[in-house]
Amino acid sequence: MSIEQKIENTILAKANEWFGTEITASQIQLQKTRKDFKGDVTLVTFPFAKLLKKSPADTAQELGTLLQTAIEEVSGFNVVQGFLNIEIHAAYWVEQLMQIVSSESFGKAQKPSGKTFMVEYSSPNTNKPLHLGHLRNIFLGDSVAKILQAVGNKVIRTQIINDRGIHICKSMLAWQRFAPLDENGQRETPQSTGMKGDKFVGKYYVEFDKALKVETSAVMEAWNAGDFEGFDASIVERVKPMFAAMAEKEEDKAKAGINDKIVEQAKNATDIMREAKQMLQLWEGRDPQVYLLWTTMNGWVYEGFNATYEKMGVSFDKLYYESDTFVLGKDVVQEGLQKGVFFRKDDGSVWIDLTEDGLDEKLVLRSDGTAVYMTQDIGTAIERFRDYPDLSGIIYTVGNEQDYHFKVLFLILQKLGYSWAEACYHLSYGMVDLPTGKMKSREGTVVDADDLMEEVIEAATESTQERGHIENMSETERQNLFRTIGLGGLKYYLLKVDPKKRMLFNPAESIDLQGNTGPFIQYAYARIQSLLSKTGKPAIQSLNTLEASELNLIKDLSEFPKVLASAAQNYSPAEIANYTYELVKSYNQFYQSVPSIVNESDAAQKALRVNISYAVGEVIKTAMGLLGIEVPERM
Repeated sequence: MSIEQKIENTILAKANEWFGTEITASQIQLQKTRKDFKGDVTLVTFPFAKLLKKSPADTAQELGTLLQTAIEEVSGFNVVQGFLNIEIHAAYWVEQLMQIVSSESFGKAQKPSGKTFMVEYSSPNTNKPLHLGHLRNIFLGDSVAKILQAVGNKVIRTQIINDRGIHICKSMLAWQRFAPLDENGQRETPQSTGMKGDKFVGKYYVEFDKALKVETSAVMEAWNAGDFEGFDASIVERVKPMFAAMAEKEEDKAKAGINDKIVEQAKNATDIMREAKQMLQLWEGRDPQVYLLWTTMNGWVYEGFNATYEKMGVSFDKLYYESDTFVLGKDVVQEGLQKGVFFRKDDGSVWIDLTEDGLDEKLVLRSDGTAVYMTQDIGTAIERFRDYPDLSGIIYTVGNEQDYHFKVLFLILQKLGYSWAEACYHLSYGMVDLPTGKMKSREGTVVDADDLMEEVIEAATESTQERGHIENMSETERQNLFRTIGLGGLKYYLLKVDPKKRMLFNPAESIDLQGNTGPFIQYAYARIQSLLSKTGKPAIQSLNTLEASELNLIKDLSEFPKVLASAAQNYSPAEIANYTYELVKSYNQFYQSVPSIVNESDAAQKALRVNISYAVGEVIKTAMGLLGIEVPERM
């Protein structure tokens, strides 16, 4: 039992005697004493001042005396206005250290919670390789899964692979159109070019966009000249009023806004976009040739993805494919039409009206009968709860650009009668920017995940070699160390920021040995292992006094279970990361403030400090493990 629990239990048990009435736990507010005041636990006494009919200061004084008499661990107290700062005997903190050191999994749940959560992350499109944005997504989802497991939950790691849709057809069509032929008339492949499969397919996604821009420019040139001959009548019908409206506007901003809408229509009027849409229809109709092309190119991409995941050190328990779930989604839409949940417009498209819920009308099936993202996400959610009926919830790790999408998805599922929809949670995170600006996949301006991982590993290699201390390592040990530092720095940098916040990524900062970085924490762990190799781990002896730096470290260590529980509740690895950074800073201060631990002559003092170091090392290892980060024994 923690000292906070003991204080709370004592106040509840003594309430009638002390206050003349029963009280509730919600009236007892305990918090960690600020470091600029003497004490360990602070009790807010304002709620009790009315009961005792005394001033907050007098109330605090009286409660301090009562608690010191009732609880043997309380050694003293001081009052700051209405706040009672309670001091705890050093022996209690030494006992806490003993429990931490003897625990095989300090901070983690000792028994299962009985709950099962599914965590979705990555969920890539099969038309491009993974990039920097995916890295934050994947590391966040993987860490949240680890944290949820650590507090006793069963976790199913999953992803929905976006393997269908117009974006996939763009890469397929571009490869058919633009891939060069060899002397045997065969188009190039990842095998013939030596390119990684996902990068190869992504190259043709960019090629499609280049061709689309050229054709769109030609369409716009014709329309601006008043030539609408040969274009789809329905598109022309929409575009002409836009030109008329633009001519009436005087402000450049208003004209530009209308022109952007005209350009979007021009894209739909191009031959290449029309062919891509036709290919999508053929795919949904299971045209043999189109389906074979789709299977082949997706196979190339999966090989590439798997290699990247292996390098990241992440994995999945269950894979879902949009090419499967969209069928179920379309069936559910048809059922919803019959029940009146959805409605059909004159052009044949199917919608849901959410205006009464403060949203808008949402498309769930196109006029040509093809599915949209919402259709397949409905099917995916339903299939998941069918596969795992004991799910306590699903956590969707998806960027905040999709906030509205998930609000609509969960509301549609509720309207379809699925009570478990309330157990679906969107773990919304901010986008990752670079010093050069926002990334754009279709323009080929993204930072490739593989390239970035190689970059940080190379940077870690250079900085580690410059510092030395690796002469006695084998080549294999060195390469493992460089990888551990590089990937550890990358993961930590992306996870230390609150998930909800947008962030700017700087690769050079991520592997810095100073500041709030992964290598800074890894180095502290390696230093502790070096210390332990010289001292061993002697048994802790009873002590009645503690140095301030020793006491602060033990109190910081004791906070780890609370931090872990909070991180699980808030789905926030950032809480783990920043706690660990503060712990390491405290350890470094402790290490600098005490005489040499190795040469300490007082056996009891040496044992205490060695065990504090050991406990800090174990918490670092556990915490970094929850972030998916390895810690090196030597560095």
